[in-house]
Amino acid sequence: MKYLVAGLGNIGAEYANTRHNIGFKALDSFAEASNVSFSTLRYGALSEVKIKGRSVWLLKPSTYMNLSGKSVAYWLHAEKIPVENMLVILDDISLPFGQIRIRTKGSDGGHNGLKNINEILGHNSYNRLRFGIGHDFSQGKQIDYVLDEWNVEEVKMLPDKLKIIHNAVISFVTVGIDRTMNIFNTKEKPKSENSQNNI
Repeated sequence: MKYLVAGLGNIGAEYANTRHNIGFKALDSFAEASNVSFSTLRYGALSEVKIKGRSVWLLKPSTYMNLSGKSVAYWLHAEKIPVENMLVILDDISLPFGQIRIRTKGSDGGHNGLKNINEILGHNSYNRLRFGIGHDFSQGKQIDYVLDEWNVEEVKMLPDKLKIIHNAVISFVTVGIDRTMNIFNTKEKPKSENSQNNI
């Protein structure tokens, strides 16, 4: 069984630590924890992780945010992965920093990465994990905010937040999207962790 986890972001060192690149950052963290590395292939950087017998492809599109759909659609087709086995990770200014919201469909919410995926796939019925980056910006400064780097406090908190995304991805692959939403949409951290742990 195959899965595709696509983390949205922009390529280039100047974007690496920006809020808009949380998708890339989440997959980099996942790959590091799984002791795998990315290979530069057509339309993106890919890495394969095995989770309980399942093959999980981690994709960081190289098409830039606004053309994310080109990369996502290509790799879904190339690896013959059903769209219901895809999870897209992206930033969301409507959620407080660090809060995640998992959905099986929905509008693009003004996010150009999702907008392009919707256009290329021809629908919006696919799983997505939105990571809250907050909205601490004045009117007209949204682009500057999402393309700015994390502040000092956010940098301190990010490692723990990335672990939550990691656990959500594993949950999605192993127990399915419905149970994953029940666990991760109710609280900032899942119960198992509490006992241990747009542009």
